[in-house]
Amino acid sequence: MASILLKNVVKSFGTFVGVQDMNLDVVDEEFLVLLGPSGCGKTTTMRMIAGLEHPTEGEIRIGDALMNDIDARDRDVAMVFQGYALYPNMSIYENIRFPLRMRQVPKAKHDDLIRRAAEMVELGPFLDRKPGALSGGQRQRAALARAIVRQPQVFLMDEPLSNLDAKLRASMRVQIKHMQRELKVTTVYVTHDQIEAMTLADRIVIMNKGVIQQIGTPDDIYSNPANTFVAGFIGSPPMNLIAGTAQSGTFSSAGVRVPCPANLSGNITLGIRPEDCQIGGDNLQGQVYGVEPTGDITYLTVRTANKNIEIKAGREFRAPIDSAISVGFDTSRLYFFGEDGSRVGVN
Repeated sequence: MASILLKNVVKSFGTFVGVQDMNLDVVDEEFLVLLGPSGCGKTTTMRMIAGLEHPTEGEIRIGDALMNDIDARDRDVAMVFQGYALYPNMSIYENIRFPLRMRQVPKAKHDDLIRRAAEMVELGPFLDRKPGALSGGQRQRAALARAIVRQPQVFLMDEPLSNLDAKLRASMRVQIKHMQRELKVTTVYVTHDQIEAMTLADRIVIMNKGVIQQIGTPDDIYSNPANTFVAGFIGSPPMNLIAGTAQSGTFSSAGVRVPCPANLSGNITLGIRPEDCQIGGDNLQGQVYGVEPTGDITYLTVRTANKNIEIKAGREFRAPIDSAISVGFDTSRLYFFGEDGSRVGVN
């Protein structure tokens, strides 16, 4: 298997810079997720690793080898895309077999490799079927098996689950993670879905406008966001961000008042996660704007003078719309961000 190194990588499209001065070290056997909104540069980064795009500046290495001038077909990487890209006229067996034929693997080895890959993704009974006879989830598993059978140095996956429904996505996440652990293949996975990122990754790289915002484990990024972009992107619902002012150890905004570090002053943004809020208390005063029971938890939206605040309440909580409500914050779990969005303090 292999590590991946990006050193001072820039990718420009005319005057538009898609990726800016990226430095990234993916260790051998790691599952790394590139996460961010559409247009942030994550797919462009993956395509440069694959050799489908060439960097404008910088170096890309897989293992010890410089890849900048190496064709995609010679990089020993396997890709799984959002579209399944299966040949509709071929059986699943022949679809999985295709990379073996292209790489001129001896035919005597084909059957064993194909069936082993198919069993890993639970497609053994479906090898004689055409793609049109399979469900979306089964077709995506066939695409995974086709990547597995190559036995590459690196897996590259670009939004592979986005065409599936929520239940299938959950089951495929488990399958992909188990498969990667079993094969021990370095994997770079691109997604805009933070749930996929949090559940799959050893480390997450959060990107915005072509720039890395933060790199860390899922737990670290969730608990220690580097800036307001990361804080507002990770979490479901994401962290509440409330603009206000800090003075003499107190943060205040319309309907909100909490203690803050004494060294903070001026315009500050307060961050508080929905699970760190509780009904009753003296940190926030507002009106009930929305109540959404989901069975195990109730999502509550509270409106203040200039901001809606999301709260995770108990499963049995109910309140009339527009009724007055007071909310308390866990003041040991408050985050503070400066005017440029960067983290400046935490209680």
